[in-house]
Amino acid sequence: MKKILSLLLALILILGLTACAEADAAEGDKITLNVYNWGQYISDGSDGYLDVIAAFEEKYPNIHVNYSTYDSNEVMYTKIAGGGITVDVIIPSDYMIARMIDENMLLELNFDNIPNYAYIDENFRNQTYDPENKYSIPYTWGTVGIIYNAQYVDEADVTGWELLWNEKYADKILMFDNSRDAFGIAQYMLGYDVNTTDPAQLQACADLLAEQKPLVQQYVMDQIYDLMENEEAWIAPYYSGDYLLMADENENLEFYLPQEQGFNLFIDAMCIPTCCREKEAAELFVNFLCDPEIAGQNMDWIGYGTPLSAAKEYMDPEMASDPVAYPEDSVLAHGTSFDYLPASVSRYVESLFLKVRLS
Repeated sequence: MKKILSLLLALILILGLTACAEADAAEGDKITLNVYNWGQYISDGSDGYLDVIAAFEEKYPNIHVNYSTYDSNEVMYTKIAGGGITVDVIIPSDYMIARMIDENMLLELNFDNIPNYAYIDENFRNQTYDPENKYSIPYTWGTVGIIYNAQYVDEADVTGWELLWNEKYADKILMFDNSRDAFGIAQYMLGYDVNTTDPAQLQACADLLAEQKPLVQQYVMDQIYDLMENEEAWIAPYYSGDYLLMADENENLEFYLPQEQGFNLFIDAMCIPTCCREKEAAELFVNFLCDPEIAGQNMDWIGYGTPLSAAKEYMDPEMASDPVAYPEDSVLAHGTSFDYLPASVSRYVESLFLKVRLS
């Protein structure tokens, strides 16, 4: 799928950034910038791709990036809401951004420090989760579908989300280990609004997930990579960009979007939480990720859709036109976004999912 970029390209970019580092770096003591992001969600220099963090530190030698990861929006939210940690940049999903705005957990951005925001496509601005574009800048977008191993899964069985309930593949099925994505699949299966707050409908979703549980090998997030690549599991719902990473390691993996039932269409965006201690440095980092050349090489590795059309000029043409990363509009029309649910509903959904997991 992906073509391995030459090391020379990355080295040329880093050397170019080094040449102007003195002009760009601020005077003073070294700053530690704490970036908290999803796993496998920034190009790390492997296989000849650009090491984004190293390139940023070359450009700003007075800033050291302390990078850590989470595997779900809910884990990230709980860590920050619990206090006691310092985080300067986070990359939550749309519905979680709305929740964090509502709970006063995000700082307004100073766009004077983020001039590359001008490259964000108009159709990714003024989203419902941040209608005035005060708190977030889109990083990626993508879809949630079904990853399956075509060597073991009969194509005739790949008809929709019900594949995850097919007894033929018991103990070879993985399921999301977060309530919102898991309930979203059940809602699509039952024909409900994915943003329903109706207690009876949410209970019906929990009942459907409970029916699935005996077939599930594991509830996972980042563990999915090894399990699917090594063929310890054959079927799993997951995110489009992560599928492309897995498909690089196992050519038998395929990706399916259940268009008739619907699927989640999401945006992940860069935000600065209220616990931030280095806001200006955080905005420099956000601006750096919005540079089209950086964004293009970053998206080449992580496999998600870019909200900057200008970035495609710097991408592998095969990746820039990949139908999984960039589905046709007729396909995207079947996708729906998760909205922010009231806190009481979110807690109810989480409690229902916990009961399913513990039953």
